[in-house]
Amino acid sequence: MVEAGWSIPSMTILTEARRRNKKQIPSFRKLLKTSKVKLENKLKNKQFKQQSTLKKYRKEQRKLRQAVKDAVSKRPIPLEDPKGKRPGKRIEREEEEEEEALPLDMMDEDDLQLMKDLGQRASFLTRDLSSSEPVHVKKRKREHVIEKYEKIPRALQTAPEKELIHLLPIKDKSGIIPQTREKPVIDSNQDEEDQEEVELEEEIIEDPVRELTLEEHLTERKKKLQEKKMHIAALASAILSDPESNIKKLKELRSMLMEQDPDVAVTVRKLVIVSLMELFKDITPSYKIRPLTEAEKSTKIRKETQKLREFEEGLVSQYKFYLENLEQMVKDWKQRKLKKSNVISLKAYKGLAEVAVKSLCELLVALPHFNFHNNIIVLIVPLMNDVSKLISEMCCEAVKKLFKQDKLGQASLGVIKVISGFVKGRNYEVRPEMLKTFLCLRIKEIEVKKDTEDINKPKKFMTFKEKRKTLSRMQRKWKKAEEKLERELREAEASESTEKKLKLHTETLNIVFVTYFRILKKAQRSPLLPAVLEGLAKFAHLINVEFFDDLLVVLHTLIESGDLSYQESLHCVQTAFHILSGQGDVLNIDPMKFYTHLYKTLFKLHAGATNEGVEIVLQCLDIMLTKRRKQVSQQRALAFIKRLCTLALHVLPNSSIGILAINRILMHTFPKTDLLLDNESQGSGVFLPELDEPEYCNAQNTALWELHALRRHYHPIVQRFAAHLMAGAPSEGSEALKPELSRRSATELFETYSMAAMTFNPPVESSNSKRKDKVIQGDSFLNEDLNELIKRHCNEVGTHLPLDFTKYLQSSLR
Repeated sequence: MVEAGWSIPSMTILTEARRRNKKQIPSFRKLLKTSKVKLENKLKNKQFKQQSTLKKYRKEQRKLRQAVKDAVSKRPIPLEDPKGKRPGKRIEREEEEEEEALPLDMMDEDDLQLMKDLGQRASFLTRDLSSSEPVHVKKRKREHVIEKYEKIPRALQTAPEKELIHLLPIKDKSGIIPQTREKPVIDSNQDEEDQEEVELEEEIIEDPVRELTLEEHLTERKKKLQEKKMHIAALASAILSDPESNIKKLKELRSMLMEQDPDVAVTVRKLVIVSLMELFKDITPSYKIRPLTEAEKSTKIRKETQKLREFEEGLVSQYKFYLENLEQMVKDWKQRKLKKSNVISLKAYKGLAEVAVKSLCELLVALPHFNFHNNIIVLIVPLMNDVSKLISEMCCEAVKKLFKQDKLGQASLGVIKVISGFVKGRNYEVRPEMLKTFLCLRIKEIEVKKDTEDINKPKKFMTFKEKRKTLSRMQRKWKKAEEKLERELREAEASESTEKKLKLHTETLNIVFVTYFRILKKAQRSPLLPAVLEGLAKFAHLINVEFFDDLLVVLHTLIESGDLSYQESLHCVQTAFHILSGQGDVLNIDPMKFYTHLYKTLFKLHAGATNEGVEIVLQCLDIMLTKRRKQVSQQRALAFIKRLCTLALHVLPNSSIGILAINRILMHTFPKTDLLLDNESQGSGVFLPELDEPEYCNAQNTALWELHALRRHYHPIVQRFAAHLMAGAPSEGSEALKPELSRRSATELFETYSMAAMTFNPPVESSNSKRKDKVIQGDSFLNEDLNELIKRHCNEVGTHLPLDFTKYLQSSLR
């Protein structure tokens, strides 16, 4: 049954429309399955197809109008070639275009045939009917121009065609209502006017700018720079006065990093970098800012809290952008990249990069607790191995400073991890300064840690059973309140526990030792070996006892290989005795080979470049002889004292003072060594100074004659020490040392009297020698008669009595 109000034709049309629009309007279920991007692409394809259809339709209409227009003056050309000269493919292609241009629902086959016939007989519709000339008559050459012009049909001024944009149809009770919208028409006249205006502006010749002299240019630059400085100072002062309210001015100040004025760009950028670095050091809180959770964002808060959150978010974002800018400056300098829009030359990039690295180093040391500290570490560590010595030293000093001031060890652990990975990634081909920074690690000894644990032992609270046995009900109530208060106070202090600190130190040392052992195993001829041995010497007492045997074997192998310098071999000896002086006391190891090697190495030192190695020798002697006095024989002590006195004659004064100071300590430690001050021999045999075995050189049969030579040394402190040892190193009496000399260690005396600054310490006193009387000549005599007599005698000798030796020569020949 057909519903009321619907006719059969309308139902047919509606059914046909639904059938046609079935693919255009997807169902709701299909919409759910189809992505938004796919739907947009479908709509774009549909619109593109509609536009192409309209273009083809307008093209056919244009062809028809052209045919009508040319029918007056030209011979009518049928749209279809009756002779069939055109190829079949072209006919088929045109038929396809006509079918696409005229949809089936708009034109019938009869209408299409009618249009083709009209196109063939267009001349009958447009020619002048009053003329009796045939249609196919030839044109007369003498036809008047005006008559020809009058016969051309006039083109009516028609409105511009409007393109339609098809929208989604609307369906209501009456049926489907198509929706269209006119495409906005661009006014070509307006575009032409705008283009003409632009061309006119380009054609306008500007007045030439007056060239400034050098003085005027410098004055102008100074003026600009002063204005920029005042602007930077105003922004920085506003931010410091109220950071929470003026946090947005950080962005304005940071935007000055992109200064484009070529006169002041470099200077302004450097000033902004330093200013922002100082600002962040001042306004940054003492805690790490974390991002807010969704629950915290949705919770209603007070205005003060909201203001604080905005300040923290703005601070973190600007700090992040600032670090990115510094990183980009360093990268541009390293890659030698110059941006097209930049006004800074490649030469100026080095200065900018140095200031950026300096700022990164300052932030690394000043803000180890704040956000993005690990990112700064990742930037700084590769620069420690940079080709530029200035940047490398700057980064290494910053890392050393961080190690020295890091009490907990969290920041130090992060830096150590990155350095260890970097060294391994470069196959141990890095600067030794990178590993020398490990010596500044603030890791205490085990004994100190135990003492602090005993002192700061955490207080234990009573259990419920203990309270019930010993306390009454009221006492338990008071005790509970007291314990709660103590817990709150402990949390308020926010002090890190000793256990956490020890855990961080242990992890840090593990990474350090892994790096050291890898280099000892794989890169024994690397320039990193001295730094490794020096580090092992410092932290050897913290190495696990299980590794001691293997490590001593490796050190002895390195010494015997002969590939090491004197300084590296001394570090090996120092490391071995550090191991044996700590936890290695329990091991039954005879280090005689290390004593022999040190005894052999002493004569490699002299007053030249190796003079600095005396400091390591003094440290080794203190560990080997003084601290291990019970394991050292008298023969060994005598041999070392004799060789050290001989060495004191070959080195600089500060080294001589240190050596004599260590000899004084040895003479006190081993009292029987005073026999070296006696001329009489104490046993059989002859002293063999060239023998490298301290136990068998017969040192008891010699004397310390070197002290007499040192007694006449030009340095007064060396003289004083030599006289003191010749007297038997007394602690009292006239030959005793002053407290400032006796209470200092040998290493301290070596550093105190160093001649690195090329000055004498103490300064040499000027000699007050008597002046000899000068011979007074000529007019200087007081007696005038005597002066005249001298002048007359000189004149007579010069004029009347010439010197002639010929007569004396003749007489001698006879």
